Amino acid sequence: MLINCSVYRQGAKLADIPIDDISDYLTHPDCLIWVALRDTSAAELDKMQEEFSLHDLSVEDARHGHQRPKLEEYRDSMFVALHLVELIGNDLSVGELNIFVGSNFILTVRNRSEQSFANVRERCEREPELLALGSGFVLYALMDAVVDRYFPLVEVLESQLEAIEEHLFDKDSARGNIEQIYLLKRKVMVLKHAVAPLMEAAGKMHGGRVPPPCANTQEYFRDVYDHLVRINTALDAVRDTISTAILVCQSTVSIEQNDVNKQLAAWAGIFAVATAFVGIWGMNFQYMPELGWRYGYPLALLTISATCYYLYFRFRRANWL
Repeated sequence: MLINCSVYRQGAKLADIPIDDISDYLTHPDCLIWVALRDTSAAELDKMQEEFSLHDLSVEDARHGHQRPKLEEYRDSMFVALHLVELIGNDLSVGELNIFVGSNFILTVRNRSEQSFANVRERCEREPELLALGSGFVLYALMDAVVDRYFPLVEVLESQLEAIEEHLFDKDSARGNIEQIYLLKRKVMVLKHAVAPLMEAAGKMHGGRVPPPCANTQEYFRDVYDHLVRINTALDAVRDTISTAILVCQSTVSIEQNDVNKQLAAWAGIFAVATAFVGIWGMNFQYMPELGWRYGYPLALLTISATCYYLYFRFRRANWL
C-alpha cells in the first residue's frame, strides 16, 4: 500500500507525484524523491525496483522479510533493515522497516507494524535546511525515530524486573517468579536482537569510509550510535540482573526443599524413638518385670510421650519444626 510519494528540491516540497513519474524526477540530481510503502505486494515491489533500478538482492530481502538488522551497499544505493519493536499487551511484537537509499531517493517499506513515521516526514519538512542534505538526513531521521522508540521499552522491562525482584523472597512463590523471569528474559532477547546488529550498521555510517549518501551527515549517525550503545548497555544490565534473579530463585527453592527435608527428618526421628520403645516392650518375653506390673502400661505410654515431647521441643528450638 502506498502511503506517500513526494518530491523535494533544496529541502522544500515540490509536489506529491504518481509512481510512474519517479524515474523522470530521478534524472534531476537536485531533487529528492521520498516514497513510503506499507505491507507491499510483490507487484508493488517489482514496480519500485523498475522505477528506482534497485538491486535484485535488496528487493529479495525486502520481499521475504524477517531480516536481521543490517546495512548493505550496492553499486549506487544501499539497503538498511530495521526491527520495529512494540509492546502489545504483555508481549513484544516485531515488525520490520526496510529502507532503500540512493543519492537522490529514499524508499521505505514497512511490514507487520502499526508504527507510523508521519511525524518523521513532518519533522524533516519543518527543517528544510537539514532536508536539503539529501537522503542521508532522511535515513538518519528514520533510524533516530526507530531507536528512540526502544527507550520506553527498556524502561518497561526494567520496571517489570523490579516488580519481580520485590517478590523474590516470598514464600512458595519461586515457581511463579522463575516463569515470569524467563518470560522477561525472552523479551529482553527480542529487543537485544534488534539493537546489537543495528549498532554494527550505525557504526559504518560515521568515521572512516562511509556510504556516499551518509557523507554529509556523519555526526547525526554518531548520535544514533551513542543512543544504541546506551540501550545495549541497559539491556546487558537487565540481562545480568535476570541471571542473578534466576540464581536467587533456584537458591530459594533449595532452601525451601531443605526446610521440608528437615521437618521430615525431625518427625521421622520422633517416631523412630517411639517405635523403638514399642518394639522393646512388644517382645513379650516371659521375664519382663514391666509386663506384670500394674502401672507398667501407663508408665510406658508416659515414657514414650515424654520422650517424643522432649525431642519435639529440641527440634522446635533448632527451627527444624
